[in-house]
Amino acid sequence: MSEVSPENRLNELSAQEWLRFTKTWFIHNPPPRKKAELLHPAKYPEKMIEEFVRFFTKEGGIVFDPFLGTGSTLVACHNSNRNGIGIELQEKYAKIARERLQKLESQLKLDEQGSKLKAKQVILRGNSAELEKYWKEYNLPLVDLVITSPPYGPMLNKKGLVAKEREEEGLDLKYSDDANDLGNAAGYDDFLEKLMRIFVQMKPLIKEEGHLVVILQNYMDKGEYKMLAWDFAREMTKYFQLRGERVWCQDNKTLYPYGYRYSFVPNVHHHYCLIFRKRKVEND
Repeated sequence: MSEVSPENRLNELSAQEWLRFTKTWFIHNPPPRKKAELLHPAKYPEKMIEEFVRFFTKEGGIVFDPFLGTGSTLVACHNSNRNGIGIELQEKYAKIARERLQKLESQLKLDEQGSKLKAKQVILRGNSAELEKYWKEYNLPLVDLVITSPPYGPMLNKKGLVAKEREEEGLDLKYSDDANDLGNAAGYDDFLEKLMRIFVQMKPLIKEEGHLVVILQNYMDKGEYKMLAWDFAREMTKYFQLRGERVWCQDNKTLYPYGYRYSFVPNVHHHYCLIFRKRKVEND
């Protein structure tokens, strides 16, 4: 591995590693999910998240995920020796996240003959619409990086071939019936508005020049292509600086014959990893 520059303020990567990460698209095909993780309708891969965590923080840095799910972000933090904070609304997913971290931490302690863990992972069961309350109650620190994949509201409630397959396997089709769950937003505009409220209140909790990585898809809904990633990015630029995007492509997903013989309907097999930064000098 090449030497890391002592002038590197952002991370502990070599020049070659830094350069490779700046490519604006990449292919990542996640491995098959474990049984407990299958329950969650939209889990994202730890190895991929770890790459973002390693680029935007140094060891011991603080990472936050406001929509933790089954804990992928904190697993990535554990593996890269970063401190992680995650909030999850639904107890069934928070429980899976706790179990995953407990297993990893017990294995590490065994491997290191009982030595203390260098990084700490905190799982909070709660509503990310009330972030200020949790930061005060638990005296949480400012964070270096926010990385998350928000619940896709109306997208998850669509009926289709994928939903039918999950239903036949007894897996969750949506996150919950909780009124506080963004997945139950009244519609697209309501979802986007509620999502933005969360990120606006998050701003004081992020260090100056800290980064946010938000992973979203555009999607088809009742014949209309919803520009979720682009609409979200446009709204976010009112509060954070947009630094660019990395397009996560998957080439191992099933192709479905949407629109066959009458219309073009895309098989959406890519996500936008939108990258924002909190400006050092605010112009709001």
